[in-house]
Amino acid sequence: MAKLTRHELIERLKGIKLLALDVDGVLTDDSIFFGPDGAEFKKFNVSDGFYIVLAMRSGLEMAIVSGRYSAATDSRMKDLGIKHVLQGKRDKVGMVKPVLEELGIEFSQVAFVGNELLDIKLAEQAGLSVAVADSARELIDTVDYVTTANGGKGAVRELLEAYFEAVNINPRDLIV
Repeated sequence: MAKLTRHELIERLKGIKLLALDVDGVLTDDSIFFGPDGAEFKKFNVSDGFYIVLAMRSGLEMAIVSGRYSAATDSRMKDLGIKHVLQGKRDKVGMVKPVLEELGIEFSQVAFVGNELLDIKLAEQAGLSVAVADSARELIDTVDYVTTANGGKGAVRELLEAYFEAVNINPRDLIV
């Protein structure tokens, strides 16, 4: 499947109302740290988070869609102010549907970023599907666009920079 050019990506982003993001391998580098007491830690990319906050200020809806529940994810998403944090089910399409109904958004208005086999079904439903550079080959073969950055290394910021260009917003204007 031919991938979108950056120019084509920007055109497609103009109709996006919701950005849905996987967590492990997209917002993180796919690593999880466990302490001896079972405490879980994740390393999130700060620039990705900063651009997520700016995008929400611009009016873009955000949803986190993870097949695995993590208290660390809950904590980070609360810190970022993301309202739709969906975790703990393998059926990502099923998790997203109620959010779309609540917001009055169609799948065609959703961009989804994933990295793994579990993400293929939602990628196939989304109006714009994106894989981070170090994704599973099967997902890369399915999606519309592949970032140049790896997961947890600025891939989400890369996509959101294109989003801001698409909607003609300077992200600096959103800093308060």
